[in-house]
Amino acid sequence: MKLVSWNVQWGRDASGVVDLARTVREARRLADFDILCLQEVTRGFHALPGGPSDDQFAELAALLPGFTVIEAIGADLGVDPGADLSTASRTGPTPRRQFGNALATRLPVAQIFRHLLPWPADPAAPSMQRVALEAVIDVSGVTSSGGALRVLVTHLEFYSEHQRLAQIDALRQLQQEAAAHAAHPAPAENAEGPFARTARPVSAIVCGDFNSAFDSAAHARMLEPLAGSPAFIDAWTTLHPGATPPPTAGIYDTEQWSDGPLACDFVFVTEDLRARLKRCEIDGATQASDHQPIVLELD
Repeated sequence: MKLVSWNVQWGRDASGVVDLARTVREARRLADFDILCLQEVTRGFHALPGGPSDDQFAELAALLPGFTVIEAIGADLGVDPGADLSTASRTGPTPRRQFGNALATRLPVAQIFRHLLPWPADPAAPSMQRVALEAVIDVSGVTSSGGALRVLVTHLEFYSEHQRLAQIDALRQLQQEAAAHAAHPAPAENAEGPFARTARPVSAIVCGDFNSAFDSAAHARMLEPLAGSPAFIDAWTTLHPGATPPPTAGIYDTEQWSDGPLACDFVFVTEDLRARLKRCEIDGATQASDHQPIVLELD
């Protein structure tokens, strides 16, 4: 099973040109992926630099035939105050500006969860609502957890460490919650209704842009032991023992990253998947975003 995780900055490359189709082509060049986890996908944010399309989630679905494309919105805002609504009001609902994550997969999807992450007040820093998108995916033959695996894609706060640490704690609590459901599932009320059986697999991949340096408190906290659940391990450092990961942001876009390159994108997996890790690589060549993609392969 192959997974690509990438902050694509709405398809905007290091020179400022937006082309989401190119982003998908670059991801396909890296791997014949089964799961594609993207951060910074937009809808209604045409005013962002480079002018993304009005609905990038729909654009992804068109670019990936045969894939299920799932969205999770973090920031969900009203229309730009300066927009002309005279036509929109006559033709349909008032448009919204939405910013979040996407997961595309060609594997069967059993369950989907959209977790709004904590957003504690921090008046010293700009911030936005963040989200973690979780999909329970059938990966029969890949894991030992009943043929299913939980994949979460997220994007943590950039400016506020206080908020990032709260969001890390929430991701860890979600893992403990899933482990508890796996150990003590509630019975289904019936086969047709929404009160389905609550069992979820313990095994999980959590990937995305953590906006936290490799040696940061947030990265260290993600790896701390978890009561009632396997702990998380960093997939890249597990497969490259003793090495420091190369930068994942600011290599080519030196304007946005004026302080220099930074390793801040990670793939964490639960400890029970350690033996199945085959490959985890950070591509340093592509300039299709201000971030570099990560390729994970499970044997």
